[in-house]
Amino acid sequence: MEGLGDRLTAVRDRVERAGGDWRSITLVAVTKDFGVEAVHGALANGLNNLGENRADQLVAKAGAIPDGVDWHYLGRVQRNQVRKIAPFVGLWQAVDRLAAGEEIAKRAPGAAVLVQVNVSGEPQKHGAREDDVPALADALAGLGLDVRGLMAVGPTGPPEAARPGFRALAGLADRLALPVRSMGMTDDIEVAVQEGTTMLRIGRGLFGERPSTT
Repeated sequence: MEGLGDRLTAVRDRVERAGGDWRSITLVAVTKDFGVEAVHGALANGLNNLGENRADQLVAKAGAIPDGVDWHYLGRVQRNQVRKIAPFVGLWQAVDRLAAGEEIAKRAPGAAVLVQVNVSGEPQKHGAREDDVPALADALAGLGLDVRGLMAVGPTGPPEAARPGFRALAGLADRLALPVRSMGMTDDIEVAVQEGTTMLRIGRGLFGERPSTT
């Protein structure tokens, strides 16, 4: 992972220039479509919170490197995949419906989860409607899950377009007394920091352009 240290410094500099403190924000290094060398590179640079969107890749990488990683599952939770990835996942970031929570609670009682919110209203993006989030969070907690916060993906378009949704997510998290706000990726780091993110999910900004899977 040549250049990872320099890219990590650049990400932290962006956080600081946006008015944040990188030490107080959890940086999730997204290894989607990168090989196991990305995991080694992240760990060598002090990054142990790693994110995966694909169940098969998470299983393969977690099997290759069984210790020292706190895996975040970032993909939409498919009930038929929960059983195989549950032993490895430390935080389920994209729980957007009760059925997914029920399967997680069955396979990993007490698991830590975030509720994914569709802050943009784009039909191609997953996430619960903002109005449905309080009831969903309560229901997930009722299953014995550890509901730690909310997660959102910014809308397609320029970084500034993410601001209203990120602001809404932070406000909703405040109202629900949930501490974790997972929002912000490579292109919209500054907006996320300014709107109160506590967790950034960075792939390209750390590892470079993602390899083609075709």
